Amino acid sequence: MNNRIALLLLAILFLASCDKEKNIEIASESFTEKELSICEGVECPEVTINYVEIIGDGEISEKINKKIKNFIFSSLLMGEDTIPTAKTIQEAATGFVEVYNADKAQFPDLAGAYFAEISVNEIYNSPEHLCFELRQYLYTGGAHGYGTTSFLNIDKKTGEELTFKEIFKNEKDFKSFAEKKFRNQQQIPSEAPITATGLWFENDKFFLPKSVGFTKDSLIFVYNQYDIASYADGQIELKIEMKEVAPFLNIQ
Repeated sequence: MNNRIALLLLAILFLASCDKEKNIEIASESFTEKELSICEGVECPEVTINYVEIIGDGEISEKINKKIKNFIFSSLLMGEDTIPTAKTIQEAATGFVEVYNADKAQFPDLAGAYFAEISVNEIYNSPEHLCFELRQYLYTGGAHGYGTTSFLNIDKKTGEELTFKEIFKNEKDFKSFAEKKFRNQQQIPSEAPITATGLWFENDKFFLPKSVGFTKDSLIFVYNQYDIASYADGQIELKIEMKEVAPFLNIQ
């Protein structure tokens, strides 16, 4: 009898544990300006947003979704504000349209309609680690638009963003390794200054972008336009095979 009770208790604890550790799922979502009431029957700047929504464990999903939406809100932020106040994608997109309408009213000869293209894609997913690629491209007047690519690495157990200190065993060691790879790609001799080919590294010191991305096979980092080179040079990307990067990583 005692054995049966013990087994029953173990089964209950196991089921409770399974219920607590729910798997999260990733769903694709999209949004355009056509969904805005402010754009009904009138010409509006194009707003195209393709993103993912996390479904499953309530607390963890909420944390990740908040980070994704904050990126979208920030991408659509216009004017002098630096911190988004929007609570929904609709609200953020409406603000973008309202700024365009105000600018068009003030400057009737505005060269072209504004537009925004934003995407959030899952590019790596393991039992412990999620990586999203975040892209945004906006045109708000002038000769050309401007876009950026960044990455968001998430600890799936907590829903929190992984910092460089959590990703790398020793950031300084990895930076030295990455510089060698970067110099090789850009054909900059090891004995030459990192700025020898005209790149913009302050004080001739190599630095990593603010975020790095992961795929199944590679680590990726991207310098956006104006980070280390002119707009005309475009984004500068470096991929390093995962088997070479693995010794520097804290994460699997």
